[in-house]
Amino acid sequence: MKPSIVAGELRTHAPFTAFGTLTGIIIMAAMIQFHVSRDISNALFWFFHPLHVLLSALVTTSMYRIHTDSNIWRTVIIGYVGSVGIATLSDSLMPFVGEWLLDLPHRGLHLGFIEKWWLVNPLAFAGIGLGYLVSHTKIPHAGHVLISTWASIFHITMALGSTIDVVTAILIAVFLFLAVWVPCCTSDIIFPLLWVKKEKAL
Repeated sequence: MKPSIVAGELRTHAPFTAFGTLTGIIIMAAMIQFHVSRDISNALFWFFHPLHVLLSALVTTSMYRIHTDSNIWRTVIIGYVGSVGIATLSDSLMPFVGEWLLDLPHRGLHLGFIEKWWLVNPLAFAGIGLGYLVSHTKIPHAGHVLISTWASIFHITMALGSTIDVVTAILIAVFLFLAVWVPCCTSDIIFPLLWVKKEKAL
Protein backbone atom coordinates (compact mmCIF):
# COMPACT_ATOMS: atom_id res chain seq x y z
CA MET A 1 0.00 0.00 0.00
CA LYS A 2 1.34 3.42 -0.95
CA PRO A 3 2.32 5.80 1.90
CA SER A 4 0.11 8.46 0.33
CA ILE A 5 -2.95 6.21 0.71
CA VAL A 6 -2.10 5.52 4.35
CA ALA A 7 -1.64 9.23 5.03
CA GLY A 8 -4.90 10.00 3.28
CA GLU A 9 -6.83 7.48 5.39
CA LEU A 10 -5.30 8.86 8.58
CA ARG A 11 -6.28 12.42 7.60
CA THR A 12 -9.81 11.33 6.73
CA HIS A 13 -10.34 9.65 10.08
CA ALA A 14 -8.64 12.27 12.26
CA PRO A 15 -11.72 14.53 12.71
CA PHE A 16 -13.99 11.68 13.77
CA THR A 17 -11.30 10.34 16.11
CA ALA A 18 -10.97 13.83 17.60
CA PHE A 19 -14.73 13.86 18.21
CA GLY A 20 -14.52 10.46 19.86
CA THR A 21 -11.65 11.70 22.03
CA LEU A 22 -13.78 14.65 23.13
CA THR A 23 -16.58 12.30 24.20
CA GLY A 24 -14.04 10.22 26.10
CA ILE A 25 -12.68 13.23 28.00
CA ILE A 26 -16.23 14.35 28.85
CA ILE A 27 -16.97 10.87 30.19
CA MET A 28 -13.77 10.89 32.24
CA ALA A 29 -14.53 14.34 33.68
CA ALA A 30 -18.05 13.27 34.63
CA MET A 31 -16.78 10.12 36.33
CA ILE A 32 -14.28 12.14 38.37
CA GLN A 33 -16.82 14.83 39.20
CA PHE A 34 -19.41 12.35 40.45
CA HIS A 35 -16.85 10.01 42.09
CA VAL A 36 -17.92 7.03 40.02
CA SER A 37 -16.50 3.77 41.34
CA ARG A 38 -13.59 2.11 39.54
CA ASP A 39 -15.77 -0.99 39.45
CA ILE A 40 -18.05 0.82 36.99
CA SER A 41 -15.06 1.61 34.77
CA ASN A 42 -14.06 -2.05 34.97
CA ALA A 43 -17.54 -3.23 33.96
CA LEU A 44 -17.75 -0.72 31.09
CA PHE A 45 -14.31 -1.66 29.79
CA TRP A 46 -15.32 -5.31 29.68
CA PHE A 47 -18.44 -4.34 27.77
CA PHE A 48 -16.86 -2.05 25.17
CA HIS A 49 -13.61 -3.95 24.60
CA PRO A 50 -15.30 -7.20 23.48
CA LEU A 51 -17.77 -5.15 21.42
CA HIS A 52 -14.80 -3.38 19.82
CA VAL A 53 -13.26 -6.75 18.96
CA LEU A 54 -16.53 -7.88 17.36
CA LEU A 55 -16.82 -4.77 15.15
CA SER A 56 -13.12 -4.77 14.35
CA ALA A 57 -13.28 -8.40 13.21
CA LEU A 58 -16.33 -7.63 11.08
CA VAL A 59 -14.75 -4.61 9.39
CA THR A 60 -11.28 -6.13 8.91
CA THR A 61 -12.74 -9.30 7.41
CA SER A 62 -15.18 -7.36 5.23
CA MET A 63 -12.43 -5.12 3.86
CA TYR A 64 -10.31 -8.15 3.01
CA ARG A 65 -13.20 -10.02 1.42
CA ILE A 66 -14.16 -7.03 -0.74
CA HIS A 67 -10.73 -7.06 -2.37
CA THR A 68 -9.94 -10.76 -2.68
CA ASP A 69 -11.41 -14.22 -3.12
CA SER A 70 -8.93 -15.86 -0.75
CA ASN A 71 -9.77 -19.10 1.06
CA ILE A 72 -11.62 -19.07 4.35
CA TRP A 73 -8.67 -20.04 6.57
CA ARG A 74 -6.54 -17.17 5.36
CA THR A 75 -9.48 -14.85 5.91
CA VAL A 76 -9.99 -16.14 9.47
CA ILE A 77 -6.33 -15.61 10.37
CA ILE A 78 -6.26 -12.08 8.97
CA GLY A 79 -9.58 -11.25 10.63
CA TYR A 80 -8.42 -12.56 14.01
CA VAL A 81 -5.00 -10.91 14.06
CA GLY A 82 -6.39 -7.66 12.65
CA SER A 83 -9.12 -7.50 15.29
CA VAL A 84 -7.85 -9.09 18.51
CA GLY A 85 -4.24 -8.00 18.02
CA ILE A 86 -4.96 -4.41 17.06
CA ALA A 87 -7.92 -3.97 19.44
CA THR A 88 -5.64 -5.10 22.27
CA LEU A 89 -3.08 -2.53 21.18
CA SER A 90 -5.72 0.21 21.03
CA ASP A 91 -7.78 -0.60 24.12
CA SER A 92 -5.12 -1.96 26.46
CA LEU A 93 -1.47 -1.61 25.50
CA MET A 94 -1.41 2.03 24.40
CA PRO A 95 -3.64 3.23 27.27
CA PHE A 96 -1.41 1.32 29.71
CA VAL A 97 1.69 3.04 28.32
CA GLY A 98 -0.05 6.36 28.94
CA GLU A 99 -1.04 5.29 32.46
CA TRP A 100 2.55 4.23 33.19
CA LEU A 101 4.10 7.42 31.81
CA LEU A 102 1.63 9.54 33.79
CA ASP A 103 2.20 7.39 36.89
CA LEU A 104 -1.52 6.88 37.47
CA PRO A 105 -2.14 5.24 40.86
CA HIS A 106 -4.18 2.20 39.80
CA ARG A 107 -2.57 1.45 36.44
CA GLY A 108 -2.82 -2.09 35.13
CA LEU A 109 -2.73 -4.03 31.89
CA HIS A 110 -5.91 -5.85 30.90
CA LEU A 111 -5.60 -8.32 28.03
CA GLY A 112 -9.08 -9.37 27.02
CA PHE A 113 -8.18 -12.34 24.84
CA ILE A 114 -6.40 -13.88 27.87
CA GLU A 115 -8.32 -12.58 30.92
CA LYS A 116 -11.75 -13.15 29.38
CA TRP A 117 -10.82 -15.51 26.54
CA TRP A 118 -14.25 -17.16 26.76
CA LEU A 119 -15.88 -13.84 25.81
CA VAL A 120 -13.43 -11.98 23.56
CA ASN A 121 -12.33 -14.82 21.29
CA PRO A 122 -15.84 -16.11 20.42
CA LEU A 123 -16.91 -12.54 19.59
CA ALA A 124 -13.87 -12.18 17.34
CA PHE A 125 -14.85 -15.31 15.43
CA ALA A 126 -18.48 -14.16 15.28
CA GLY A 127 -17.30 -10.88 13.71
CA ILE A 128 -15.15 -12.78 11.24
CA GLY A 129 -18.13 -14.92 10.27
CA LEU A 130 -20.35 -11.88 9.74
CA GLY A 131 -17.66 -10.10 7.76
CA TYR A 132 -17.13 -13.15 5.59
CA LEU A 133 -20.81 -13.43 4.76
CA VAL A 134 -21.76 -9.73 4.58
CA SER A 135 -18.98 -7.52 3.22
CA HIS A 136 -20.26 -4.10 4.25
CA THR A 137 -17.96 -1.73 6.15
CA LYS A 138 -19.34 1.82 6.30
CA ILE A 139 -21.53 1.74 9.39
CA PRO A 140 -19.42 -0.72 11.43
CA HIS A 141 -16.26 1.33 10.81
CA ALA A 142 -17.78 4.48 12.27
CA GLY A 143 -19.07 2.52 15.25
CA HIS A 144 -15.70 0.83 15.62
CA VAL A 145 -13.88 4.14 16.07
CA LEU A 146 -16.29 5.45 18.71
CA ILE A 147 -16.48 2.20 20.66
CA SER A 148 -12.69 1.89 20.59
CA THR A 149 -12.48 5.36 22.14
CA TRP A 150 -14.78 4.37 24.97
CA ALA A 151 -12.97 1.07 25.61
CA SER A 152 -9.66 2.96 25.84
CA ILE A 153 -11.01 5.68 28.16
CA PHE A 154 -12.52 3.13 30.55
CA HIS A 155 -9.16 1.33 30.68
CA ILE A 156 -7.66 4.67 31.69
CA THR A 157 -10.39 5.60 34.21
CA MET A 158 -9.74 2.30 35.97
CA ALA A 159 -6.23 3.62 36.64
CA LEU A 160 -7.19 7.09 37.90
CA GLY A 161 -7.17 8.40 41.44
CA SER A 162 -9.85 10.67 42.85
CA THR A 163 -8.60 13.79 41.02
CA ILE A 164 -6.38 14.81 38.13
CA ASP A 165 -4.82 18.11 37.12
CA VAL A 166 -5.30 19.93 33.81
CA VAL A 167 -1.94 18.86 32.36
CA THR A 168 -2.70 15.19 33.07
CA ALA A 169 -6.13 15.54 31.45
CA ILE A 170 -4.57 17.04 28.31
CA LEU A 171 -1.96 14.27 28.12
CA ILE A 172 -4.67 11.64 28.57
CA ALA A 173 -6.54 13.21 25.65
CA VAL A 174 -3.39 12.93 23.51
CA PHE A 175 -2.86 9.27 24.44
CA LEU A 176 -6.54 8.54 23.86
CA PHE A 177 -6.49 10.11 20.39
CA LEU A 178 -3.37 8.17 19.36
CA ALA A 179 -4.67 4.91 20.86
CA VAL A 180 -7.71 5.08 18.60
CA TRP A 181 -6.53 6.93 15.50
CA VAL A 182 -3.65 4.79 14.25
CA PRO A 183 -4.80 1.31 15.37
CA CYS A 184 -8.38 1.67 14.07
CA CYS A 185 -7.26 2.81 10.63
CA THR A 186 -4.67 0.05 10.64
CA SER A 187 -7.18 -2.63 11.60
CA ASP A 188 -10.00 -1.54 9.29
CA ILE A 189 -8.08 -0.51 6.19
CA ILE A 190 -4.30 -0.84 6.15
CA PHE A 191 -3.83 -4.30 7.68
CA PRO A 192 -6.34 -6.24 5.54
CA LEU A 193 -5.20 -4.55 2.33
CA LEU A 194 -1.56 -5.45 3.02
CA TRP A 195 -2.51 -9.04 2.25
CA VAL A 196 -4.38 -8.33 -0.98
CA LYS A 197 -2.42 -9.08 -4.13
CA LYS A 198 -1.62 -5.93 -6.08
CA GLU A 199 -3.40 -7.11 -9.17
CA LYS A 200 -6.63 -7.60 -7.20
CA ALA A 201 -6.50 -4.41 -5.14
CA LEU A 202 -8.98 -1.74 -6.11
